[in-house]
Amino acid sequence: MVPISLLIWLALEIATYLFIGRQFLHADWPVALGGAFGGLLGIRAGINAITWVFGMALASPAPRLGFARTARLMWDEYLAFLLTFVLVIPFERLWMPADRLAPGKQPILLVHGYGCSRGVWWLLRRRLEAAGHTVASVSLAPPYISLGRLEPLLNQRIEEVCAATGSRQVTLICHSMGGLIARCYLARHGRDRVARLITLATPHMGSDLSRIGFGQNSREMTTGSLWLQDMAAERLAVPAVSLRNAYDNYVMPQDNQRLPGAQDIELPPVGHLAMLYDVRIARLLIELLQQKTS
Repeated sequence: MVPISLLIWLALEIATYLFIGRQFLHADWPVALGGAFGGLLGIRAGINAITWVFGMALASPAPRLGFARTARLMWDEYLAFLLTFVLVIPFERLWMPADRLAPGKQPILLVHGYGCSRGVWWLLRRRLEAAGHTVASVSLAPPYISLGRLEPLLNQRIEEVCAATGSRQVTLICHSMGGLIARCYLARHGRDRVARLITLATPHMGSDLSRIGFGQNSREMTTGSLWLQDMAAERLAVPAVSLRNAYDNYVMPQDNQRLPGAQDIELPPVGHLAMLYDVRIARLLIELLQQKTS
């Protein structure tokens, strides 16, 4: 659903820019096409700028990075945003073939975040598979409904992965909102099917940026929401690791990524989406997966 919706949106957006350029500005086709391309890039630059403004204004205390490192952080995140929402998700089938599941090792299930689909894992899945892991993924849709209504999709996928691999349990690696859905799953179904939970920049205690997001799930991820208060009362049922991004541009205050009862690990400076493509994060995950859990 998300890939098709994004593809339609991109087509309509480009068509609108071209129409304005040709009909109102009387531009020739090369200029109109250049304007459409510029509009596509400019709108997404604006969206990214908004996230950084909020991220810095509401930031948890952290050492300053300096101008050059901050500029590089923002640039890499902008490129990750373009790659994710202009090239990858709209054309997901080209980047993310079906999961390759077979009996053997305990599988990893990747759970994406807000407004995304399984396509965001295309590079990390390759890296995990290259390290010898069996990796599955899931798309949670419709994208803007309640977190509780997305949980059954995760439950269904866990059962499918266990059946396909013959494994009794999976390890969950979750980005952003995906970690909250995983916790919702654990609260409803317990630990029988989940050996371990690893979350990447998940707003365990909410994000103030969610106040301006779309959908019921965005409301539920807002700091202080009733949904988060109810979830905080649930005991963490499995060994868990919370990978916290001290310079995150979507989850802020950034300390809201801490999960009581979980091992807390601070990530190197990286953007919220850029972390999905960062080789340092992939190496850290592979190291964590090699560790035995109690």
